[in-house]
Amino acid sequence: MSYLEYNVKTAPTGLRKILFLNWPLILLLAAVSGVGFMMLYSVAGGSFSPWAGAQIKRFALGLGVMIAVAMVPIWFWRSISGAAYGVTIVLLILVEFMGSVGMGAQRWIDLGFMRLQPSELMKITLVMLLASYYDWLPAHKTSRPLWIAIPVLLILLPTALVLRQPDLGTSILLLTGGAMVMFMAGVHWGYFAAVAALAGGIVVGVFQSRGTPWQLLKDYQYRRIDTFLDPSSDPLGAGYHITQSKIALGSGGWTGRGFMQGTQSRLNFLPEKHTDFIFTTLAEEFGFVGAFSLLGLYALIVVFCITAAIANRDRFSSLLILGIGATFFLFFAVNMSMVMGMAPVVGVPLPLVSYGGSAMLVLMMAFGLVQSAHVHRPR
Repeated sequence: MSYLEYNVKTAPTGLRKILFLNWPLILLLAAVSGVGFMMLYSVAGGSFSPWAGAQIKRFALGLGVMIAVAMVPIWFWRSISGAAYGVTIVLLILVEFMGSVGMGAQRWIDLGFMRLQPSELMKITLVMLLASYYDWLPAHKTSRPLWIAIPVLLILLPTALVLRQPDLGTSILLLTGGAMVMFMAGVHWGYFAAVAALAGGIVVGVFQSRGTPWQLLKDYQYRRIDTFLDPSSDPLGAGYHITQSKIALGSGGWTGRGFMQGTQSRLNFLPEKHTDFIFTTLAEEFGFVGAFSLLGLYALIVVFCITAAIANRDRFSSLLILGIGATFFLFFAVNMSMVMGMAPVVGVPLPLVSYGGSAMLVLMMAFGLVQSAHVHRPR
């Protein structure tokens, strides 16, 4: 009996599926989102408008979407992974011609009732397709060059489209997330070592070429690198965001200034305080204890994904769960590194905490896939 036949015959039905949901994971997601509601309430000066109230409604909608996705058998999501990837590619191309512009970037499609960001959807559909590909591919072909070229192209195509918007942060997440799925699928580590060595060589070449006739970057791009390495060199210009972020992080101390008592956010020194830099608001108001507690909640979600993947005997489900867990990890790791000055400011929101409709709904949909794999696993 094939896995599909086994799964169809033994899958839980009706209300039993609700009982089989991973309820601790749902509680963790609700706890992280609750932190987001509280911080959005704070940065609005003690008001649910304009951010916290809208975010609560989005989470409620996302929770319904997650449960609805979880009720659908995992084999169905496997069967439509190619179509989902193709539709998202079409949406990314449509952004080029009819996308809405915001903050100097063209990333959204206006649907009337909401603005859809296809690049957020691509983070999940790419993982779905790669998991489906490696589930189909025999294990002995995983590291052969021909069969590596296919997923590499599947990753590079959306990465290039997103980079044109421009959205460097999401491009990095797509590239890194796709590579992590390939690694977890069993692609030989030598390929990744070669790519890392090549990337290191390119970085060295970029710095060595500065001031020469064959300079690889523009002067303004080198200035951006200088600002990242030393934000104090331009504290009122390109280094303003990260300088203010570090001030907010440091002023929180161990236990913080108190809820709604953060001076950097209340006096509007902190930029994008409700989106990309909301973690610094949390650290200023609740200190190291609050920031570490949020990091602990994130870590538990990743651990739940890893344990669910290990317990699942279906290769597609395991790779899908691991890929979503890795993407979620990259989300908060890149954001936290960014606001602490350990990585360039690339515009990656803090998952389930930063204000944003597309990111919230897509993440909840992704965890719906995790729940579907958990509910419909072979028993």
